[in-house]
Amino acid sequence: MSIVTLVFAVLGFLSPANRGGLMTALLLLFVFMGSVAGYVSSRMYQYFQFTDWKRNSFWTSIFFPGVSFSVFFVLNLAVWGEKSSGAVPFTTLISLLVLWFGISVPLVYLGSYFAWKKEAITPPIGFNDIPRQVPPQHWLMQPLVTSLLAGLLPFGAGFIEIFFMMSSIWHHEFYYMFGFLFIVFIILVVTCAEVAIVLCYFHLCAEDYNWWWRSFNTAGSASLYVFLYSAMYYSGKMHVVKVVSTMLYFGYMGLVSFAFYIMTGTVGITACWLFVRKIYSSIKVD
Repeated sequence: MSIVTLVFAVLGFLSPANRGGLMTALLLLFVFMGSVAGYVSSRMYQYFQFTDWKRNSFWTSIFFPGVSFSVFFVLNLAVWGEKSSGAVPFTTLISLLVLWFGISVPLVYLGSYFAWKKEAITPPIGFNDIPRQVPPQHWLMQPLVTSLLAGLLPFGAGFIEIFFMMSSIWHHEFYYMFGFLFIVFIILVVTCAEVAIVLCYFHLCAEDYNWWWRSFNTAGSASLYVFLYSAMYYSGKMHVVKVVSTMLYFGYMGLVSFAFYIMTGTVGITACWLFVRKIYSSIKVD
């Protein structure tokens, strides 16, 4: 969704003056990308030798949209309570639910169906069914420490653009630099992949084979710094006196940080998955 939206914006199909058009494009692209989500998640699910495809498809179609809609609904209730004209009408919420359950969820299951019709991706070499004991790790190699340190690099690659985007969102300034944003996005993706691969290599050298969730959190931890930066931006740039306005700010920035976590984490685990397959496929076993 992020890549396609940026491409459309760079080509001039999405005008920065039309904020509603940009949000509509994001929403529709997310809905129609459900088939891609179902396919990719099922292929990865197969690779780790799980078989309950219905459970995987359910959580793929429900988890992120469910969290986003729940937070949005609660914040909208707060705006309704203030009797503000900025509250989203009830009919619009019904339309969002129709898009979610009427289009996105079926597309996720459709993508999962085609994924499970294909032969599963197998590991490049055989492995022992009995897990080896992981040796004691240095404190610098603990998952929490490595994730917090690694998240600084992806955040540093894009924090300037984050400032301009937040100014556009919260101070109603027009954002025109979609070409530069696309370049920064590519740098962000490359940085997330490189950081995840390097730390994955260090952990494998230390005989710690639990790379999957660690690689996801390594790249995804940049979202924590995005949220902390939003708190600094709030204290320095925002002049808010109402509690509801504060709820809206941190609620929406929390959603943005959560989406950022999913996106960067996906880059991290995909890069490490390709890296692990590459290095172990080079091993010659007689």
